[in-house]
Amino acid sequence: MKIGLSCVLKSGTQDSPQGLWRIVPGGNKNGRKLTMARIEGFRIKNYRVLKDVILGKLWNMQQAKPLTPMTAVIGKNGVGKSSLFDAFGFLADCLKLGVEEACDTRGRGGFDRIRSQGRNDPIEFQIYYKQEGNARPITYELAIDADKTGRPYVKLERLRQRSKGQKHGWPFSFLLLNEGKGVVWKGEELGQQIDEGKAGFDLFKLIEEIEATSKKEESRETEIIELQDKRKLGIATLGALKQHPRISAFRQFIEGWYLSYFTPDAARSLPLAGPQRHLNIHGDNLGNVVQFMEREHPKRFKSILNRIAEKIPGIDRIDTEESPDKRLLLRFNDKGFDDPFYAQQMSDGTLKVFAYLLLLEDPTPPPFICIEEPENGLYHKLLETLATEFRVHATGRKNAPQLFITTHQPYFVDALSPDETWILEKGPDGFSSICRASDDATVKAMVDEGLPLGSLWYSDYLDAR
Repeated sequence: MKIGLSCVLKSGTQDSPQGLWRIVPGGNKNGRKLTMARIEGFRIKNYRVLKDVILGKLWNMQQAKPLTPMTAVIGKNGVGKSSLFDAFGFLADCLKLGVEEACDTRGRGGFDRIRSQGRNDPIEFQIYYKQEGNARPITYELAIDADKTGRPYVKLERLRQRSKGQKHGWPFSFLLLNEGKGVVWKGEELGQQIDEGKAGFDLFKLIEEIEATSKKEESRETEIIELQDKRKLGIATLGALKQHPRISAFRQFIEGWYLSYFTPDAARSLPLAGPQRHLNIHGDNLGNVVQFMEREHPKRFKSILNRIAEKIPGIDRIDTEESPDKRLLLRFNDKGFDDPFYAQQMSDGTLKVFAYLLLLEDPTPPPFICIEEPENGLYHKLLETLATEFRVHATGRKNAPQLFITTHQPYFVDALSPDETWILEKGPDGFSSICRASDDATVKAMVDEGLPLGSLWYSDYLDAR
């Protein structure tokens, strides 16, 4: 790694890097509670049927409303809801595994299968997020392309942030990487304001200028970076270093995302006994999390039981039993029976509602939770209640997670507001477009008059007839 120099680092020391502690749910380094990091908007280009979709606010779309604490995407079958859900999983996998393995995992089938059909441009992502409530938003940009042999690689990475008080113009870039080589600004340094929309910007010329400066004077502001593997994200490497607190905080934010691939069959498995703090993405450690909650948070766990009893009549108590071979059995006690039922005997809907409530009541919840079609297997009258539970947890406390949900169930949508609801549709060209329900003045007026949003959707007011 080469180090370039231009001036002394002004803020953010190695001993107390600002940003690393901000996303820890429940408190900061001084014990004071902070709001969770939150996505205000994002853009996806050339990912499956998502040729170019934008949700929420971006750095160059300041008039748009940011995403709400709970966001739901609705639409017919085949319009791209699963692709939208998987786009977040793909980005998280790129950070964890590298872009090549991310293209192949979870049945994606490789880069050519996930790049929009007929397109030769890179797959691109843009995330506009705040680390905490009063922080200046940061933009992350990623472009993934295929090399001459067809293997995917990271073509471009950017991190940008406007200066304090700046409302217009290009943000200051503090990470510039092209094909694994570029420059990064340490600590809280502004970086450089570069209008990449104009022709003539040459990153490698900028690197040469910084290297020339470094020969003349010692600097702690910039580093020239060259990654060994251009199939790995730069934020994965730089986010592990204390001198890059903003990058580290963003890396931790993505690492903390929870995408639910919950299946009731997985929850019926018999894991080895032993308490576990968090529910995994498949839910096969449901009993282990119950063990942990019983031991560490008995009052919170009792609250879950009280609420699940309200939603599923008859459930009186849920606990665990260790089998002779050290396997963990999850027991459900019904008021009408002396002997408990085990998870293997419970309905899909009961296990699903219990798992969601357990996830939401996590004392240190993930910052961002994605759930695809939570309505599957649930009694229709539970759906509006479940949506209300989701909203209460997304808005009811300072360290609440942000929720992103896809659904095609009007009963669930009945509990949503037009600002929370986005409509995904497929155009005549086969690609998807998206709009916010509140952008339709007629729909907004009808909801203001007391008509449920799900009923309007059922009556074809939201998507194309």
